[in-house]
Amino acid sequence: MDVIVTAPDLAAELDADPGRLVLLDVRWSLGGPPGHDEYLEGHLPGAVFVDLDHELAAPPSPERGRHPLPDVADLQAAARRWGIDDDSRVVAYDASGNLAAARAWWLLRWAGLEDVRLLDGGLAAWTATGAGLETRETIPHGGQVTFDGAGRLPTVELDAIPATARDGVLLDARAPERFRGEVEPVDRKAGHVPGARNLPTGSLLDAHGRFLPREELRARFAAVGADGGERVTASCGSGVTAAHLLAAAAIAGLEGALYPGSWSQYSAHDLPVATGD
Repeated sequence: MDVIVTAPDLAAELDADPGRLVLLDVRWSLGGPPGHDEYLEGHLPGAVFVDLDHELAAPPSPERGRHPLPDVADLQAAARRWGIDDDSRVVAYDASGNLAAARAWWLLRWAGLEDVRLLDGGLAAWTATGAGLETRETIPHGGQVTFDGAGRLPTVELDAIPATARDGVLLDARAPERFRGEVEPVDRKAGHVPGARNLPTGSLLDAHGRFLPREELRARFAAVGADGGERVTASCGSGVTAAHLLAAAAIAGLEGALYPGSWSQYSAHDLPVATGD
């Protein structure tokens, strides 16, 4: 199944078969207000706003982190509110290179929905084609999607993270200065899991917020030891941009697992911390 769709191809799909397409606007930023105001200023026609903090995560806690995985029943209720049926084709986007939208992409696939893609380049790619935006709130019909479980995509829990970093490939998607422990704007401690390797997810995008070509992505992963020989485990601050790293890994043809709690969970426990490169 494709990970991304281009803006021209999405426009063609909307013209040909709009009934099955569900568009999700997942604008969000760390520490910023929810993106609903930006959504009302202009969004893809028919797109539904998704609240990442409340619909794509369970309540935060030191034990589980800032964005724990939601309960499957809660995710199903949200997906139905968005108008998703079992045969829907879902496309998620944001205005930041899909750094937030990838969380919806990963969660829906984790819950069992297969046809989920990201709009490559996000909102900017859509407007660059000359396509129009809507400013009114989209109120979709009630969807009927059923998630009969979870775990369709692999995860790694806290107790396995030290061994994963030591013996496997644990990639930290945060900015280099946070990884090195020079700054820490949100979490209790600065630094990273000993043995983790830094692959900032922003480095997997071009200047227009689109994913790099497949071979370039493979080279970026290989440069930090993720050459396809073993599964990648992705971490970040709270499991949001780690999903973006996994989207890039999937485009590159690599297998990956998510560490949902990420640094927000790890740093809240009495565990070893590394700093520097």
